[in-house]
Amino acid sequence: MIKKKELSNLQKKDIFVASIDIGTNSTHLLIAEINLDLKSFSIKFTDKSTTRLGERDEEGNLTEESIQRVLDTLKRFKEYCKSNGVNQIVTAATSAVRESPNGQEFLNRVQSELGIQIELISGSEEARLIYLGVLSGMALDDESYIIVDIGGGSTELILADKKDAIALTSTRIGAVRLKNDFLNEEPINIERSKFLRTFIQGSLEPSVGKIKRRLQKEKGVSMIATSGTAISLGNLILSDLGQPKQKMHGYKFKKDSLEILLEKLIKMPSHEIKKIPSLSERRAEIIIPGALILNASMEMLDLNELTISERALREGLVVDWMLRQGIINNEFNIQSNIRKTTIVHQAKKFGVDEARSEKVTKIAFQIYDQTKNIFHSNSDSKAKELLWAACHLYSCGKYVNIGSYHKHSWYLIKHCELLGYSQSETNIIASVARYHRKTLPKKRHESWQSLMSKEDKTLVLEMSLILRLAASIDQRPEDIISSIKIELLKNVLSIELIPFNSTQELLLEKWSLESCRNVVKELKNLELNIV
Repeated sequence: MIKKKELSNLQKKDIFVASIDIGTNSTHLLIAEINLDLKSFSIKFTDKSTTRLGERDEEGNLTEESIQRVLDTLKRFKEYCKSNGVNQIVTAATSAVRESPNGQEFLNRVQSELGIQIELISGSEEARLIYLGVLSGMALDDESYIIVDIGGGSTELILADKKDAIALTSTRIGAVRLKNDFLNEEPINIERSKFLRTFIQGSLEPSVGKIKRRLQKEKGVSMIATSGTAISLGNLILSDLGQPKQKMHGYKFKKDSLEILLEKLIKMPSHEIKKIPSLSERRAEIIIPGALILNASMEMLDLNELTISERALREGLVVDWMLRQGIINNEFNIQSNIRKTTIVHQAKKFGVDEARSEKVTKIAFQIYDQTKNIFHSNSDSKAKELLWAACHLYSCGKYVNIGSYHKHSWYLIKHCELLGYSQSETNIIASVARYHRKTLPKKRHESWQSLMSKEDKTLVLEMSLILRLAASIDQRPEDIISSIKIELLKNVLSIELIPFNSTQELLLEKWSLESCRNVVKELKNLELNIV
């Protein structure tokens, strides 16, 4: 990760960021050149390999053959990045990995063999990143947009405008999944075609319903389609209409044209479809299920035309990185606040006391600022941002049960949708909440095993210690602590509590802090003195 200081040193030259998308059908690489003056990026290099990670064994695990194809591809991509002077690589895995029992094992293997850390993203996060990618490459008008991305294992439907994403949905239905489950026989007869259309409509109904409920009736609505399926269909329609070949980004086609093409494809035997020049062999195998999903989406949303966007998840990963680095914050301002919004939303959902979480945050930040090179040595903002999130969610487990609520907090945080946070960051936040009280981590703990690297584990130990002290000081509903002062003399760490009212006795706070003495000693080999 590029540090803030390093970023400032690069202000006079451009930065190269690579994004890698590990999908169900293909693994893609994009190398972007970021212009710090213009606060934008241009695409300098792309590559892809049909890795077919969606092929699974009878137990639903990723097969060794498909894993090896991805490993070989990532090794090649890493070499491309090295030769192109890439400063940062951001990598995401989607439905094939998140749904497989051995998905985490695959991620660990990539980390150990290639040194590439892959972020496992949820369906909603995938939808958000797709929106960011589209936003980076299309000038949106003042109307509503429905973005559809048909992947191998899932389909994302997004309701958005030029300022924000309004509804993010993901459905476990994709072109590869449909092909594997239902299209092993050929040709497709009328009965099978009717069944597939009904199945697709039923699968998409929850997402379509959510989008329809949130549509603003006074605004116009347009559809944008991303993904290889949409681009391939666009090329086929272009050819059918006898139009000259053109770039697909921004190309529009009608639902009528899609339906004509679909009926034509359904009647063709697979060996004839594979002869179509614009289709690769693998794309030819999944073009019919992909077209059926796209046609059903347009039909259910009553849309007669769509526009193709060649930008999607991979570009969204680059935009998201720029947001996190603070490179862009104007037209993407609402998206840059997605982290705060999602934490606040989850805290409210689980009934967290907002006033008390703000108190704990204030105290934790004072401890964080005064214990640099004592408790931690973090020079960038990431640790403090994750500490902020943990401070607002550490008590959410009380929603389940007050007893051992820290364990419940870990489970709720790990499994809720934290938009804008990667899987590893979500695991860190959950584990900081888990270890802010009671015992320290043990190797057998699932919460400890879920952390992806030594750096993540170190961060959890440091931030959970800070949260432990801050939460210990918060012993009353009212805010009575004005500030704290921390001083290290030799191996004695003194914490002075300063109340708003000088006559206020702080017996509860002092007694609670005493319980942290052993943990401070074990983690930092320091004696704790409470003033």
